[in-house]
Parts: sequence; C-alpha cells; structure tokens
Amino acid sequence: MKIANPKIKNEESIDKKLSLRCLEPLIQLRPKLISLIVCASRCIILLNKIAYVIFISVRRDYMGYYVNVKNNVKIYVEDLNPESKKVILFLHGWPGNHKLFEYQFNKLPALGYRCVGMDTRGFGNSDKPFYGYDYDTLSDDVRGVVESLGLCDLTLVGHSTGGAMAVRYMGRHKEYGVRKLVLIAAAAPSLIKRPNFPYGLDIQTVLQIIEDTYNDRPQMLRDFGDKFFFKRTSQAFSNWFFQLGLQAAGWATAAVAQTWINEVLFDDMKTITVPTLIIHGIHDKVVPFQLGEIQHRMIRNSILVPFHFSGHGSFYDQKDEFNDILVKFIES
Repeated sequence: MKIANPKIKNEESIDKKLSLRCLEPLIQLRPKLISLIVCASRCIILLNKIAYVIFISVRRDYMGYYVNVKNNVKIYVEDLNPESKKVILFLHGWPGNHKLFEYQFNKLPALGYRCVGMDTRGFGNSDKPFYGYDYDTLSDDVRGVVESLGLCDLTLVGHSTGGAMAVRYMGRHKEYGVRKLVLIAAAAPSLIKRPNFPYGLDIQTVLQIIEDTYNDRPQMLRDFGDKFFFKRTSQAFSNWFFQLGLQAAGWATAAVAQTWINEVLFDDMKTITVPTLIIHGIHDKVVPFQLGEIQHRMIRNSILVPFHFSGHGSFYDQKDEFNDILVKFIES
C-alpha cells in the first residue's frame, strides 16, 4: 500500500493557489478582451471591404473586371467610358471574345458612348466551366451583367452566336433594360436547316465543326478564319483572329456548336418589340444572308441593312460604314 507524502501534497496546493492568483488579472480582463476581439474582428471586416472597393476601383481604371453570375461563374467585362448614359452592350460571336469589336471600341467612346463588351462563358477571359452553354444559361449570364452593372436603356448588339443569345435574352428576360436591338449576322432563328425550314447550314457542316474541334481545334480555327471575312486580311490580322479563338476552351467551343443543333429561336423572335437593326453581309459563308431576311420578316419593328462588301464580319469588312449606321440607328 502506497502512502501519500504530505509535503508533496502541500506543494501541489501552493502551486494551484499561485496559478489561480496569476490568472486573476486575466479573468478580470476577460470582458475587455472579448470586447477587443469583437472590435478587432469588425475592423478586419471593414478593412476587407475597403480593400475590395479599392481593388474594384483599380480594376475599373483598367476598365476590365469580373462579374459573378449564377453558380459563381465569373464573366469578364470590358467597360469603356462608364460615365456615359448612352450604353451599348456587345455580345460577340463564336469562337472569339469581346476583342472582335476592337474597331468599334476604338471609335464609339469618343462619340460619347459607353461600350461594354462581355466575354461569353468558356471564351476569352471568362471562366470556362464544363457545362452551361445552352441559350438559356448564356442569356442568364447577360442578365447577370446587366443587373450587376446597373445598365438600362441600353442598345444590345449581338453578332452571330451573340445575336442568338440576344434573341433568347429578349424572349426569356422580356427585353429587360433594352431600348434598342442590333443583330449582326445573327444565328437565328436556326443556324441549321430543319424540317419546314430549308435555310441555314446543313447539319453535317456543324457536326464536322464539332468533330474537328475535338480532333484538331487549331486547324478548325484556321479554316473558319479563312471564310469569316469577305475582304482580304493581312497575315498579322489573320494570326490575331486565330489567337482569339485559341483563348476559348475546346469543350466550350464544341458545346456552343452543339447548341446550334439543339435549339431554335422562333418563339423568342416573335416576342421582340423594340426597334431592331439587322446588319448582314451578303457574302456571309457562316450565317447565310437569307437568315437576315427571315429575321426582318419575323421582327415587326425592324430594318434590314445588307452590307454588299461584307462576309460574316461586317464590323471589320466595312467598319466605317458599320459604325456610322450603328450610331445613326441609336440616335434615331
């Protein structure tokens, strides 16, 4: 049987008392410490908010920033002359990004316009998720940008697939924030031929694009670039256009092409009531000119302007005439 040592017991008791005495000042300070921690936490939150505002301001100085849309997908936006009330929102075509409108961004801000270009998800500087390339989701992304930037009374400009997105936006979001609409070689109401719709591309052409995207996307982009413009372009310009396509994700490039097959926009087009300008190159080898004529017949308050020296890229083929007609339409 073990016998406890009374000396050790006394020493342990003394140690405990000393420890408690040492802690007494801290115990007395506990409410103040808690208060300090709470204040420090609030300061950190405030500093984070200030840092975020400064960060956004810096980004706005560069006119390039991101807008979070559904499922935390970040959409890249280029915003020139943001103080202007005359807003033009540009939706680019496949497989490029907002830089396709470089020759509009060079001129229109000097005329007093706010030019906003967004990169479609999967393209340019935007996030590139694996899913979400149907017209509903793409038009919802547009709504997210319009709301986040507080845009109103805007002119919505859509080229090719961007035109298809614009048409779906007008139907799905009931023309929210849009005063006027501009469709440039828009892939609507259907890019491919269908039963009772003998216009557009053969489905096999689009299936070949999808297959080539998965097998040799750079060569597919080269081939596509060769038929994009009507006027002869320099090799440097051709290389620039090629690089825009390479910035996209391969899966997004193929998925949007699949959407051309999966979806139609007949019902959406019937809902459009705002004044609409339709610009279409008569030499377009991507979206045949006949589709522009059909859009003009389907949209009640529309005008069709054929561009006689343009292919699919009228905004470059006849850039000066394009800019003049766009401005006259907005101001009319």
